[in-house]
Amino acid sequence: MTEQISSGIELMFAGMGIVYLFLIMLVVAINLMSAVILRYFPESSPKFRSEFSGIDKSTVAAISAAVHHYRSKHH
Repeated sequence: MTEQISSGIELMFAGMGIVYLFLIMLVVAINLMSAVILRYFPESSPKFRSEFSGIDKSTVAAISAAVHHYRSKHH
């Protein structure tokens, strides 16, 4: 019985180690792809896009006031 438990614990740590390594490799791959895309395609970066540039400032102010009013009453 003790041998089965120790074997199970070894298998558990091996599985957790494999998952941990996979997650590290995934994070590295995503960061690498992001760096490559930002280097070769800088125009696709979200910081250069302004999707809300066509909205009037008074409209943004009215929406902000409405959200603030709603949150003050419901929280």
